[in-house]
Amino acid sequence: MTHYGYGVIGVVVMLESMGLPLPAESILISSALYAATTHKLHIWGIVGAGVSGAIMGDNFGYLIGKECGFRLLHRYGRRVGLTPDRLLLGRYIFRKHGGSVVFFGRFIAVLRVFVALLAGANRMPWHTFLTHNALGGLCWAGGYTLAAYYLGHEAMQLSGPLAWVAIPLALVVGGTIMLFLKKNERRLTAEAMQAAKTDKRLIAGMEKELDVDGQN
Repeated sequence: MTHYGYGVIGVVVMLESMGLPLPAESILISSALYAATTHKLHIWGIVGAGVSGAIMGDNFGYLIGKECGFRLLHRYGRRVGLTPDRLLLGRYIFRKHGGSVVFFGRFIAVLRVFVALLAGANRMPWHTFLTHNALGGLCWAGGYTLAAYYLGHEAMQLSGPLAWVAIPLALVVGGTIMLFLKKNERRLTAEAMQAAKTDKRLIAGMEKELDVDGQN
């Protein structure tokens, strides 16, 4: 981990951003905690690896999505979890929210893996994508990593009975917050999916594009 840690972090984050279902968020948080407790990795090295991996991976994913288009994503996307429903959801979200979904998609598990592919397939202008992508990668990778590091560092400063109370309490509070966010993420995703499935113009547009791509 000490010798190859930064490279592993960067590659995992990059591959997830390109569309592979890998635990990039988990590796950032665990690496930050490892750095806080052992000091064998430097926190800014982890931040740099995470941010650069996120930006590079998203740009590769964007190019893949743009070159493949919806037809190939529709045909082969399910192999990496990009099902027809998720393609429809992505089209709906991009249509409603534009570039902001690239930024906020970084913080939503179901979108983070596919947002770059969908941006390319939706023909989002590259300069718009790059701006939101860079800001999202910086806030996501940098924010999660630094937060985990400083929480781990502060926990290590505690000693005696206080540590036995504070550390489990922090874990419980953190776990509760994560469960709340995940529950609402699923609810919002389900609501958006329902709205997408009832949008006849959206569905007709996708079907037309798939037919056109298939004839080319």
